[in-house]
Order: sequence, then structure tokens, then C-alpha cells
Amino acid sequence: MHRSVEQLWQRYRAVHPDAPPACPPAFYFCDNPKDADLCAALVAAGIKQATAASLAELELAGCAVPQVGDLAIVTDWAGEARALIRTSAVEIRRFGDVDAGFAYDEGEGDRTLEWWRAAHRAYYSRVLAGSGIAVDDDLQIACEWFDVVLRA
Repeated sequence: MHRSVEQLWQRYRAVHPDAPPACPPAFYFCDNPKDADLCAALVAAGIKQATAASLAELELAGCAVPQVGDLAIVTDWAGEARALIRTSAVEIRRFGDVDAGFAYDEGEGDRTLEWWRAAHRAYYSRVLAGSGIAVDDDLQIACEWFDVVLRA
């Protein structure tokens, strides 16, 4: 873990002494350095306010579905902390039911639903490759909204 992750958590705890001593999970978005760094910058800038993991990829990775109130530290690809976020809402939707409002809140690309669908279909196809799970309109997606609690 990059030391900036623990430093960000300790900054938060200094203002919130009731917070648990253990650092929340730290992660980067996407599956490549360019996109991970871009998404981290979008979060830190307050543009990216949502994310969308498929339930299948969460299960394959042994991760729980996000819950309202969850805290996490967003990093860049190198693991450097960029922001502490808190989940504010989660809705499970079919890929085909993700709407333009969610695509806009996710803050990536040109923020349109068309861009979101193309980019996420490609992403899910990569991360689910070899699993036998179809990437189609019925793929279940955890649409998660979050607030930036503290920037690095």
C-alpha cells in the first residue's frame, strides 16, 4: 500500500476521531494505467461521482456489492491516494437499463449514454473474458454513486 493512502486516512481520522483505526479499502478504477489515472483525476476534480461494476466481476474478484455509507480510498494506477469517497446510493440495474443520467454522473468520456455503453461493454468484455458470462443487456450492474469526503 502506498503511504499516501494511510496518510489520507489519518487526515480523515484527525477530524473524525470516531472513525475506525483500520484504513478502508483502497482501489483504482479501470483496468489500465491511462484510464485509472484519468478516473482518479476526475474523482478528485468532483466530476466523476459514480461508478459501475458488474455483479459478475465483483463476485469473481471476491468483492462485496457496495453499500450506502461504505468508505474507500481512490488511487491512481501507481497506488497513490487521490480521494476518500463515501457511497451515497447503490442501484442494481441491467446493463440495458442504465440511463443517461447515470452515464453523466459517472463523468467519463463525453458523458453520454452512447459513450458509456460502448466503453463499459468493452471493459466488461475484458474483465469477464474466459468466465463464460455474457456481456449483454441483461448483465447486472451495481450502479454506485459516491461523494468525495476528502481530497489528497
